[in-house]
Amino acid sequence: MVQYFKNINRQTLEIEKPEGANWINVTPPFQDNEIDNLSRDLDIPRDFLTDTLDIEERSRYEIDEGVKLIVLKTPVENKSLNESDAYYVTIPISIIITERNQVITVNSFENVAIRRFLNTFAKRHPERPNMMVLKIFEKVVLDFMEVLKEINHRRNILEQKLYDSNRNEELLYLMRVQKSLVYFVTALRSNELLLMKMERTNFLNCDEDEREFLSDLIVEYSQALEMAEKYSTILISTLDAFASIINNNMNLVMKRLTSITILISLPTLIASFFGMNVRVPFEERPEGFYLAIILSIITAVVMVLYFNKKRWF
Repeated sequence: MVQYFKNINRQTLEIEKPEGANWINVTPPFQDNEIDNLSRDLDIPRDFLTDTLDIEERSRYEIDEGVKLIVLKTPVENKSLNESDAYYVTIPISIIITERNQVITVNSFENVAIRRFLNTFAKRHPERPNMMVLKIFEKVVLDFMEVLKEINHRRNILEQKLYDSNRNEELLYLMRVQKSLVYFVTALRSNELLLMKMERTNFLNCDEDEREFLSDLIVEYSQALEMAEKYSTILISTLDAFASIINNNMNLVMKRLTSITILISLPTLIASFFGMNVRVPFEERPEGFYLAIILSIITAVVMVLYFNKKRWF
């Protein structure tokens, strides 16, 4: 699906043709020959429009025949039915600047950052393609930060559940959170390096205001990266701590079961002696039964005191 937008009197209007459009947004599903027609009509290399269909595409920029391409990563919710997959993954977005100063975004999936950009498209410098590109970067990093906060909140809830649960379900959920953070750390580091390289080479030919805004974006991406790394480190430490707790709890359970087994075995051993088919003391007197009971109780009490002193209970 291809959408054409134009800013008229600070209002974002969708138009039917690419001529005169400030921003063109391309999202699946793609109709037959839609990519080919768009490439021909706007004089854009076809590869620029299809690169983001590969979700493993790395963050980068390049220029071909005056057309600029920027690929960056953005977070999206994972719709996979596999319960072991991450809650969130990252996908690439292509930003293309044509020789006509038109901005084209190509998405492999619908994402929040582009919707946010659409809502603010007409509010600031819509006629300047460089600022439009930088605003997309800003929406992406804001999306990263909001998702990171949501993931951290989910992590806290799962940790609280782990305190009162011995099941593996919460641990599996935490592993899904950890996978999401791995995706985020990798994507944010790649996006940060991309912005730093764009600033160093002045890829967009920014003016002073745009250069200052780009510097601010680099700081925001650095903050988001630090946030993701911090949450990831906390989660790794939490998983290690809970693994140690689980092992310790298992050892305590085994010690208690062993203690109970010994406590049961000794009275059983005494009763077995008096039940042998040989002559034993007091076998013909009723006091023999009480003697076996008393010996069993005394032995059990002694073992309980001993285990309690050794803190096996």
